[in-house]
Amino acid sequence: MNHRHLNHTLLTLAAIDDILLRGKYIDWVELLDAMERDPTIREKILRVCESDHSPRPNQRYILWREYVKRRAAS
Repeated sequence: MNHRHLNHTLLTLAAIDDILLRGKYIDWVELLDAMERDPTIREKILRVCESDHSPRPNQRYILWREYVKRRAAS
């Protein structure tokens, strides 16, 4: 996925945030594959999801946070 404001393909916090908010299904599958290969990606996803402190948190953050936590528990 080409990320807004980013000129690289690394899974930085900004790139992960962009994938969670603007990504399509294939982008999410690629992120999940990366998470399975590299446990640090899981921590980055959780950091991005936990950073949303708005009065009405974005539902995608909630979905991803819960999914990642359940995957980590299994």
